[in-house]
Amino acid sequence: MHRINLIKILTLLLLAVTISANAQHDASKEAHGESSHKEKDIKTEIKEYIAHHLLDSYDFSLFSYTTDAGKKKYFGAPLPVILWDNGLKVFSSSKFNHGKTLAEVDGNYYKLYHNKIYKTDTEGTINYDEEHHATNVKPLDFSITKNVVFILFVAILMFFVFTRMAKSYKGNLMPKGVGRLLEPVVLYIRDDIAIPNIGKKHYRKYMSYLLTVFFFVWIINLLGLTPLGVNVTNNIAVTFALALITYLLTTFTGNKNYWKHIFWMPGVPWPMKIILAPIELLGTFIKPFSLMIRLYANITAGHIVLMSIIGLMFIFKSWIGSPLSFGLAFILALLELLVATLQAYIFTMLSALYFGMAVEEHDDH
Repeated sequence: MHRINLIKILTLLLLAVTISANAQHDASKEAHGESSHKEKDIKTEIKEYIAHHLLDSYDFSLFSYTTDAGKKKYFGAPLPVILWDNGLKVFSSSKFNHGKTLAEVDGNYYKLYHNKIYKTDTEGTINYDEEHHATNVKPLDFSITKNVVFILFVAILMFFVFTRMAKSYKGNLMPKGVGRLLEPVVLYIRDDIAIPNIGKKHYRKYMSYLLTVFFFVWIINLLGLTPLGVNVTNNIAVTFALALITYLLTTFTGNKNYWKHIFWMPGVPWPMKIILAPIELLGTFIKPFSLMIRLYANITAGHIVLMSIIGLMFIFKSWIGSPLSFGLAFILALLELLVATLQAYIFTMLSALYFGMAVEEHDDH
């Protein structure tokens, strides 16, 4: 816990240094008569930084700052861009220069615009429709983005840790190393989540998924609280994929009693059965949809509020307001540690509950 708290402190300091460096540059420009709206510039820059932090990206960027000459410096590493546009196009995201330049590949020009890649001409022209939406061709994008890197990292980490943990049980009653730390969590998921909600008869076939989704969401959420700037679970596509797996498992493992209670509920007058059947069927889609939105919304809101409070330090600029904002941000950062674990628990608990409803037998009533 102390190690995680240290990471949180580093996160706050990194965000503070980044915004402070840009704020100092604005102050320098004002001193030379280059700007007369410093407060507005700082607020706009904070909003842009928060929006950029929440998005996935084609490069791995730790932080950036603006030099006295007005040039922006980035610290990080590019990632591979993989496109399918009448053939496979593979190149480094450094060609985009953070969206400032075009990428030329085999005579084709590509532009990074609003965090999406469009095909364009030598001038980088973006065409719009009546609603001001870009109409340029978007090639199929299979790029290794920042979120993809950390999804693969967590997958490899979990495979390595749990493989070592399983091997340590051979000839021993207790695991060794990190397995001793993880064993109580695994037992808690089995004894307090899987068995009470699914039942002793069927819980085993769902345990692998429940353990995977809990540790994946938990580790990813904790990485999102580090200076690495990883926000995988505030990507709606990621939470949709997790909810879709829960939905598919529930649907294809459901027994006849599960479907009977949806389409022809026992003990209900037949006219009501006709009315309730569409509602119950709709409920099978609403349940995983709520899983998707709950995880996405809670993680996204936490990041926005935390960074907004940090930004207040550079807006107040007083000996009362700035320390108060930093203290509030620090307390909220500690609270986010609880939220990271709580969201993993809720997703796992509700998934187990849906599985239990799918395999519940008539004798269980």
